[in-house]
Amino acid sequence: MTATVPPGSFEQRLDNAPLTRTMGLLWLLSAGLIALDGFDFFVIGVAIPFLKQDFGLDAAAIGAVATAAVVGSLVGSLTLGPITDRVGRKPMLMVDVILFVVATAGTALAWNAASLIAFRFLVGVAIGADYPISVAYITENVPARYRGRLVIGAFTFQAVGALLGALTGVVVLHLFGVWYPDPEPLAVQYAWRWMLGVGVAWAVLVAALRLSIRLESPRYYINRGEYEAASVAARQLLGEAIVITADLEPPPDLEPATLATLFTPPHRRSTLLAAVPWFLQDIATYGIGIFTPVIIAMLALSTETDFMVRQINSARGAALVDVFLIVGFLGAVALVERLGRIRLQVMGFVGMAVGLLLLAASGLVSGAETGLVLAGFLVFNLMMNAGPNATTFLLSGEVFPTSMRATGAGFAAAFAKAGAVLGTFVLPMLATAWGIPLLLVGLALVCVLAAALTYRFRIETTGQSLEAVQDWERSQAATPSSPLPQMVNDL
Repeated sequence: MTATVPPGSFEQRLDNAPLTRTMGLLWLLSAGLIALDGFDFFVIGVAIPFLKQDFGLDAAAIGAVATAAVVGSLVGSLTLGPITDRVGRKPMLMVDVILFVVATAGTALAWNAASLIAFRFLVGVAIGADYPISVAYITENVPARYRGRLVIGAFTFQAVGALLGALTGVVVLHLFGVWYPDPEPLAVQYAWRWMLGVGVAWAVLVAALRLSIRLESPRYYINRGEYEAASVAARQLLGEAIVITADLEPPPDLEPATLATLFTPPHRRSTLLAAVPWFLQDIATYGIGIFTPVIIAMLALSTETDFMVRQINSARGAALVDVFLIVGFLGAVALVERLGRIRLQVMGFVGMAVGLLLLAASGLVSGAETGLVLAGFLVFNLMMNAGPNATTFLLSGEVFPTSMRATGAGFAAAFAKAGAVLGTFVLPMLATAWGIPLLLVGLALVCVLAAALTYRFRIETTGQSLEAVQDWERSQAATPSSPLPQMVNDL
């Protein structure tokens, strides 16, 4: 199904346009913010053993430190997504970057566990706001033929950030070992501050880039009926003369979207597809991702007794594992337009389950632990990022109309972060009660369920313009039983 797009409309001009410098800058800004997300969420896994000793943290406090940013992300996505639909993408991006700089600086300077948890919560709020803002910014401002690859390409930088987080841990710990004959006491007090401080420098660089871009999404103005402002923004985006008028564009939708709107009949399927598989994925992703160095140390380095050697080796193992996050994302960029979003997401969930079962076996097979641990992480990270970790983010920006795109994407991200809270806070407790192998088997079953639900609520947006998706949603409001030709497909 294709939308009826009048000649000369913004949709048609955008979809026929080449990639411009402004589009590239918008993409780079979103990618930089997403890299910050990945760095912050995953560097804490390397820092936790040092925080535990420095602040004397017990198991509950460790869980709170790891979970604070995730809870903040939930709050940021849920509250700031709807605000973004009301006030615009441009001002919320500025608020987001400023909050990120202040909060990341606070984490590196934290004086006790309570202050660290508070600042990490604020970092999470900034991260949560970034999900709906970034996906709306890219989705609305690039040609349809590039949309999938560019959105996933930007989200690839989450893996780049995660890799930088692991490498930062390796470099910092190496430097402490080189500079001090007895590095452990000083490393316990200062190594984690250095690690988190690198995130501050990265946030400042992203803030500088943000100040260089002054562009609102033309679709945001069109949806509000502000055609003169839309024309100015479109000319800046496309780098050519364009006049946007009411007779060439969809009618304005000035009714503010609410969370309740997401569950009305026209939008319910989109909401379930965007939110539920992402929720289940994040249970596994964050439970495994944040504690990757700890899991590697427990499963593959259990005989090492030297604290510094153990932490350096686990950080190196995490860096190696994170390389396959990037490889997985590159696979998604290459395959998303060929296989489609839904098929790629289902295949990815099944692959994640296989990787988790390999990790479970590593705790049960004597003498083969290290090889199975690396194989399990390789398969899990490769398939996760080649599939659902990329496609859930992409679909959240495609299946909702402009008037509620940030609201819908924000809700999906917030619901996913509820899964991340379970992954970071509850799973370590279950690991203690059940043992890691049994827990990993349970997570594999969660991934299988996510694959089944993706298929159940499928809406294939590959090759469809945003107007085509929005036209179908409008048709659902008039005739809820109407089919979606070419957009709901069998695998």
